[in-house]
Amino acid sequence: MTKPVIALIGLMGAGKSTLGQALARHLGLPFVDLDARIVEQAGKAIPRIFAEDGEDAFRVLESACLEQCIASPQGCVLATGGGVIIRDNNRRQLGQCTVIWLDASPEVLARRVAGDGNRPVLQGDDALVRLRELDRQRRPWYQQCADFRLATDDCTIDEAVARMDDFLRQ
Repeated sequence: MTKPVIALIGLMGAGKSTLGQALARHLGLPFVDLDARIVEQAGKAIPRIFAEDGEDAFRVLESACLEQCIASPQGCVLATGGGVIIRDNNRRQLGQCTVIWLDASPEVLARRVAGDGNRPVLQGDDALVRLRELDRQRRPWYQQCADFRLATDDCTIDEAVARMDDFLRQ
């Protein structure tokens, strides 16, 4: 049975925001972007949070916003940030959701996020090298949390939504 919140997880560039909006429209549910919620609560952009307050402060705010989103009684499609699964508490919270892991290769992700200055964990690094490292570190947590894994390397938005909808109807 589908839980009220459908949470999309995966590395940056996997399609969480794009596919989340499309899935929400398809299902007639509200769409919530966790990063946008964090920016709203902090009153500043994510790169600025990282620069001024540090990653730990960002992660604390991320956890609080995640808890708020999951507690919403109406349900939604929730696009999380790629690192939401780092914290044990967040992984436990995600257990209250139907979790869909959008999985893409680091090579595809590097192409998708090329030139995006809004990705603080990639700043100053070779994006492909960093994405390979993040994939190596986070893959076990994504596998642990996911109810369904969807490879997004080569599928269109419509194909991805259809596959997620098929899973949700099971």
